[in-house]
Amino acid sequence: MTDGIAQKTCTPCRGGVAPLTQEAAEGYLSQTPGWELREAHLLRRKFKFADFRQSLDFVDKVGRLAEQERHHPDICFGWGYAAISLQTHKIKGLHENDFIMAAKIDLIAGS
Repeated sequence: MTDGIAQKTCTPCRGGVAPLTQEAAEGYLSQTPGWELREAHLLRRKFKFADFRQSLDFVDKVGRLAEQERHHPDICFGWGYAAISLQTHKIKGLHENDFIMAAKIDLIAGS
């Protein structure tokens, strides 16, 4: 289901736009299963892996994607897990870019 939004490319957000409303964010959330909204301004998902190496490999791939898309998540990882948080810092909330990244990260996790 994430393929549609995952085909999009993040566009630079320089501020000056309003964050997504709760309703709009929930609409995008239906396209990114497994992710959860936190306080309507943060998108988060925790991924589980068999060991540290797999977590590190995943984080490395997400980092390369972030550089390519120029949209950078907050990442916390350790043995067997990686937690990804997305928000658009310039607008202190969620933007379509956050959901594009979530969908692309899901594709990495599924590969």
